[in-house]
Amino acid sequence: MSEPLHYRTATDLARGLAAGETSAEEVARAVIERTQAVEPKVRAFHHRDEEDALEQARASDRRRAEGRCLGPLDGIPVGIKDVLAVEGQPLTCSSKMLENFVAPYDATVIRRLKERGAVLWGRLNMDEFAMGSSTENSAFQVTANPWDPERIPGGSSGGSAAACAAGEAILTLGSDTGGSIRQPAALCGIVGMKPTYGLVSRYGLVAFASSLDQIGPFARSVEDAALLIGAIAGHDPLDSTSYRAEIPDYAEAVRSARPPWKIGIPGEYFGEGLDPEVRAAVELAIEFYRAEGCEIIDISLPHTQYAVAVYYIIATAEASSNLARYDGVRYGHRAAEAKDAVDLYFQSRAEGFGSEVKRRIILGTYVLSSGYYDAYYLRAQKVRTLIRQDFLEAFKRVDAVLTPTSPVPAFKRGERTSDPLAMYLSDIYTISANLAGLPGISVPCGLSSGHLPIGLQLIGQPFGEAGLLGMAGHFERHHDHHLKRPPL
Repeated sequence: MSEPLHYRTATDLARGLAAGETSAEEVARAVIERTQAVEPKVRAFHHRDEEDALEQARASDRRRAEGRCLGPLDGIPVGIKDVLAVEGQPLTCSSKMLENFVAPYDATVIRRLKERGAVLWGRLNMDEFAMGSSTENSAFQVTANPWDPERIPGGSSGGSAAACAAGEAILTLGSDTGGSIRQPAALCGIVGMKPTYGLVSRYGLVAFASSLDQIGPFARSVEDAALLIGAIAGHDPLDSTSYRAEIPDYAEAVRSARPPWKIGIPGEYFGEGLDPEVRAAVELAIEFYRAEGCEIIDISLPHTQYAVAVYYIIATAEASSNLARYDGVRYGHRAAEAKDAVDLYFQSRAEGFGSEVKRRIILGTYVLSSGYYDAYYLRAQKVRTLIRQDFLEAFKRVDAVLTPTSPVPAFKRGERTSDPLAMYLSDIYTISANLAGLPGISVPCGLSSGHLPIGLQLIGQPFGEAGLLGMAGHFERHHDHHLKRPPL
């Protein structure tokens, strides 16, 4: 029995659109109706314009009728994490600080999607300013995991993951600073990828930690993720950290890749704190690759033990610097009853930022302060280099590194909100790829006894997205985990 339109892959829909079996307007209507049906439970969106989405879809149908199709994404609904600028749409970062802000321009990734005819569909909930692992830090609402509405969808891109998993969008975009695409993808049972730092332009992405942030896709298949990365990747002169890399046909790489590969298994990622069911599912995946002729090599990434500490020094320092711009003067929330300019600054920030954002600003300001910069920030940068060197040394022996994505399946709402350290450890397996600037992908690899998704992570060499997608696609071709749907 074929899937309903809202659950079909972008690749499949593109074929149907090209063959005239369906229309972009029909696809948009299916997604809108699905969203209307399940959004009261999921709460993934905090803004959507249904008539605008339908008009974009009609424009796609007109182009196709005139023989001007813009490619496989033409007419495909793509949900947008509310950290990316879309001209004329709200850009809140799920924060009261930007509650009434409207983006004056398009982010580069948005411009590229528009050039390819994608239907931009809604603003998706997130942890405030992308700071969190559960989407409980949003100033507006708490998004539910479609597999169990009492549980979190992961974060910070929880709205993007939940919407894609629930069929409220065909594809979605998120951002990943320490695991914010891969971790929610794992917890929601879909594919999520963080590209190599510099592959995708950050222009128009509201900054959290500029040396760590990357934009990437959520999808219900590896080939769909490849399709979306291929659309948004490429050099951009508007981003000084953008890299001039050749962009191959990632979707073709998924279709054509075949084993054997050399796959590294780092002992540091299989120790204390790993849920036994997660371990068992990931070990089954390792055995699958072994049976396919891959060489499974035990490796060590010895500086992994410092990754969480290093991340929360560097990320908070950069957040402190980036968020200084919200001063109550130029844009964003302004306190109504300030006595003078200094009071305006203090009151505006006190009212506009939530508790987690304040916590990280305070931490970051401390580690950058006089007398502590060398002891914390500078030392963290040196250890960050050692973490990257661990991976580069491993890649002399292996093609990719395989790990769990999250140490546990989705946990219950409120379970970790009073313990920031326990929350921070949710990203223990994903942080290192950001610190090292490497690409990482999470793909579904099983369900727990509680019927909750489990994800495996593959980490690749810099700008090795094609190979990484190929390995992930090979696993997906031989399993049906990605075809399981939440019981909404």
